[in-house]
Amino acid sequence: MSLLIGLLLPLMGTMLGAAFVFLMKDEMSPRIQKSLLGFASGVMVAASVWSLLIPAMEMETSKGAWSVFPAAVGFLLGMGFLLLIDEVTPHLHIGTDKPEGPRSHLSRTAMLALAVTIHNLPEGMAVGVVFAGAAEGTAGLSLASALAVSIGIAIQNVPEGAIISMPMRAAGNSRWRSFLIGSLSGVVEPLGALIVILLASMMTPILPYMLSFAAGAMIYVVVEELIPEASEGEHSNLSTIGFAIGFTLMMVLDVVMG
Repeated sequence: MSLLIGLLLPLMGTMLGAAFVFLMKDEMSPRIQKSLLGFASGVMVAASVWSLLIPAMEMETSKGAWSVFPAAVGFLLGMGFLLLIDEVTPHLHIGTDKPEGPRSHLSRTAMLALAVTIHNLPEGMAVGVVFAGAAEGTAGLSLASALAVSIGIAIQNVPEGAIISMPMRAAGNSRWRSFLIGSLSGVVEPLGALIVILLASMMTPILPYMLSFAAGAMIYVVVEELIPEASEGEHSNLSTIGFAIGFTLMMVLDVVMG
């Protein structure tokens, strides 16, 4: 039951955020959007460090100074994987009109969906790999710490769902269509987590690499997308405050529940 809740929490967070489209008449203000982007960045960075990289190194403590090797390799592979996906997938980010990746004839909605999928995939992997580690009884990972990661990502998915659905509404889509698109953006997370968990028995020897791989993928999203969007233009100080709050919240969750 805890596993099912842990898998669904991030999706429920996204759906809750997407539901803001029924509560707000106008497009989300830049101040709120900057704050939420910063908050999401803080949660993802803290989850990457406290819930993924540190446990990856703790699993290899018997190797002494070399305990950092799997974390370093996995982290770079995660960054490289997302960079490759970013380059070969046509996608469109929220708030921009210029598609990225190879040229294609896909609709704006399809390219927006691909961008969100790229964003959410590493979050789903992170949830899956910590639950897989907890199920294997891996040192440094417990069911409580896995739930902390799931809760943290669900919290940061609330503003993420709103940031996706509100511009869709402002572009002329109906409230229900905007809500549906915003909600569907989070479906890849439980699917990605479930795939990782199903492959857990095969991944046990490389679990430290998988933990740090998920961390690298998440940090890539933060550095490539969230922070640039949060820092552009006015009110960037609000995104900095949001980052501090998000980082602190995720850190506290991991320590208290871990």
